[in-house]
Amino acid sequence: MGRVRLLTESDVTRLLPMSLALEAVESVFRWQAAGRTVNRPRVRLRAPGGLLQVMPASVPEAGAMGLKAYTVVKGRARFVVLLFGTETGEILGILEADRLGQVRTGAASGVATKYLARADADVIGCYGTGHQAETQLEAICLVRKVRRIQVYGRDPERRRRFAKATEERLHVPVVAVERPEDAARDALIVVTITSSKTPVLSGAWLEPGTHINAAGSNALDRAELDVEAFRRAALVVADSREQAQMECGDLVEPVRQGVIAWDQVGELGEVIVGTRPGRESPEAITLFESQGVAMEDVALGARLLEIARAQSVGREIEFGA
Repeated sequence: MGRVRLLTESDVTRLLPMSLALEAVESVFRWQAAGRTVNRPRVRLRAPGGLLQVMPASVPEAGAMGLKAYTVVKGRARFVVLLFGTETGEILGILEADRLGQVRTGAASGVATKYLARADADVIGCYGTGHQAETQLEAICLVRKVRRIQVYGRDPERRRRFAKATEERLHVPVVAVERPEDAARDALIVVTITSSKTPVLSGAWLEPGTHINAAGSNALDRAELDVEAFRRAALVVADSREQAQMECGDLVEPVRQGVIAWDQVGELGEVIVGTRPGRESPEAITLFESQGVAMEDVALGARLLEIARAQSVGREIEFGA
């Protein structure tokens, strides 16, 4: 009989600092660039009451392969990661994965910022005031010395509360701005993390030298950035080019209009290992399109299982013959 470790949301929250997620996500991007991972895009299955989404990957360097599956029914999402050993095929663990997904999404933007933002970038403009925005800002603050965050959201009261809570949590001044263009003013790091179907960020607002983390558009009918942002960008990379072609709504119009072609879209891992040039001048605008990929979940989930075993966190059950 195999022994399978179960980790609940509270277990994952206890074990998962952002620093660990940054390390695991950067490692898996390196393995991807070296051809040592297999990642497949998200599959969406509709049911009368909602949606099932499944994302598989194999990460032999982490000793794990598996998938993240999640449902969205009546506006509520539920996430789970299922991991198997690459050597034995045995089930290693089952993890509740809402917090895991939130943290690894932030970590991906943190890694992109580490490699693409200017070293002196110290002001962040953030579009979005949901729980995903929290970890975007946390990750960026770990890779750059940030002196101010400017946040915009459509709801004035919500953005005020978000700014106050973020300032208390990150110990960085956070300003809730009244106009969307004000979030980008003087900001050399910009984050978009919304569910908007129409652009929230105009390329005309961008300062020379800005790095953008576009993390909210993972469906072809949603776009957070306008075409001008891509026209001004000197470098565009994604977490997975294959997945971006299937679900990056931000790129639909720029590709259709001939502003950028798919063979010009790189992958972040290529920049990390040096097979694709990164930032080439202080004035260049760089852009990371983050869809959220399964290899991040598998790699980070495998690290959490290792730590959970070492610290006797979670619960083990007998499973299989």
